[in-house]
Amino acid sequence: MNTTQTEALIAMVAVLGLFVLMVAPAVIGILRDRRIDRQIRRARAALVTEPPGTPAASRPQHRAASRRHARAA
Repeated sequence: MNTTQTEALIAMVAVLGLFVLMVAPAVIGILRDRRIDRQIRRARAALVTEPPGTPAASRPQHRAASRRHARAA
């Protein structure tokens, strides 16, 4: 392998590395959106299958006590 081929290989690896750095945030965002969409679909399905008049386990009661506590000054 001569100098020209080595430089070409280094340049190709650098371009591929930059490509990965540019594409990775977009791929992560797409995967995150798909996960959120899946969670929304599950929540809608749970609301549809839940009989009316029964409180959901994940929904807090209307008069639930607040968990906030005042800090001592």
